[in-house]
Amino acid sequence: MTGRQEEKTGLHPRNRHRGRYDFGALALASPELGPFVRPNPYGDASVDFADPRAVRALNRALLRHAYGVAWELPDGPLCPPIPGRADYLHHAADLLAAGDGGRIPRGPAVRVLDIGVGASCIYPILGHSEYGWSFLGSDIDPAALAWAGRILAANPALAAAVELRLQPAPGRVFQGLVRPGERFDLTVCNPPFHASMAEARAGTRRKLRNLGRPGREVLNFGGQAGELWCPGGEAGFVARMIAESAQIPGACLWFTTLLSRAANLPGIRRALGQAGAAAVRILDMAQGQKRSRIVCWTFLTGPQRSAWRPGPAPSPSPESPC
Repeated sequence: MTGRQEEKTGLHPRNRHRGRYDFGALALASPELGPFVRPNPYGDASVDFADPRAVRALNRALLRHAYGVAWELPDGPLCPPIPGRADYLHHAADLLAAGDGGRIPRGPAVRVLDIGVGASCIYPILGHSEYGWSFLGSDIDPAALAWAGRILAANPALAAAVELRLQPAPGRVFQGLVRPGERFDLTVCNPPFHASMAEARAGTRRKLRNLGRPGREVLNFGGQAGELWCPGGEAGFVARMIAESAQIPGACLWFTTLLSRAANLPGIRRALGQAGAAAVRILDMAQGQKRSRIVCWTFLTGPQRSAWRPGPAPSPSPESPC
């Protein structure tokens, strides 16, 4: 079953993927997509979004057509929905612009830490393509980093802007990863959603039913191990992220992460208050009926954020969250 390709309401105004996919242009840019394109029940050209091969082919075509990036992904790893990932970065760019006179900071001097870069390397691809930012991509999975390295090797301009680094302690976020003196303008993160493998599989079955493919074992967007589940699920991961960020308060201008479940937000707000965050922002995102949010926090005061420049990290001082 395939859905009708309507205008993607709710996406950021700068998102290149707000309109219907032009499958003709995409298939010309990436001929591998052609065999997967067929009319859906409404008569529109589309692909079967329950077929992981079709979704990977669509992503490959989108990245080649819109960003000029050569991209491939093996079976198994999470295959990210590109419009939603791009939306995160556009909202994050607005967050940085709010502290810089409304101007979006561009270029390699803007350094972003991607927690859980994954095999797809999607945030570095989009962030560098749209804004010229440089990235440090971390992951607990050496195989994911190896595949991300292959994507970088196939795109020399991207490779020059992205560093990959293993997080050696799977239960940690920043500890053992961020080196003394390193500074980042931003962190981005798509945390594991589920608390266990069983919960992740139940979620997969539910999504497949919604896509009209009950009984299949493969989810269209894939995902495995630490990509889909971790102890405590999404809420536990973000709580650990907040606690560890408080130990390196001057290392980042804005810590951010996706938060899918609105029910987790009150607990996350409490954790941020207990950690002493100087400012908190909740940025709502939407794509059609799907709703999510970006949780953003900093330990720097307003004047310190305004004065954020390359050089020695400022010493944060207490301020009431706002």
